[in-house]
Amino acid sequence: MMVSQLEPAGADLLEPWRIMEPASSDGLPGDVLIVEDDPIIALDFEDTILGFGVKAVRTAGNVAMALEMIADKAPDFALLDVGLVREKSFAIAERLDELQIPFVFVTGYGAELPVAFAHRPRLPKPCSTEALQSALIPRSRDRAGR
Repeated sequence: MMVSQLEPAGADLLEPWRIMEPASSDGLPGDVLIVEDDPIIALDFEDTILGFGVKAVRTAGNVAMALEMIADKAPDFALLDVGLVREKSFAIAERLDELQIPFVFVTGYGAELPVAFAHRPRLPKPCSTEALQSALIPRSRDRAGR
């Protein structure tokens, strides 16, 4: 009978991210840390990145939380909002640099970066889905070559 070949009702609702998953997620990091103080922007980044096929996305809203998360389990890649509430994300960038973890700065204000990070890539806020995905892929591929 054809009925036995059908998925259970609602099966597609159990894993909605599969709808957005690309055919191949080769080159994407397995674990991304998002450091963003605006919860709506953080959720948007998280949704989009999971839609690319990344297995795990974690978010931190401040420097202390991000550094703790990195100490517990270093990510494969990080997105850093430059201007957090009453602080900048440069201490996180320094730690990621020490650990040789690729990262991209994200800013809506065209913030000036310290000389040590002037060569680091940055994305504007808002950024396109394509720009975000391309920021993730090359960084994860050349991680070993740094």
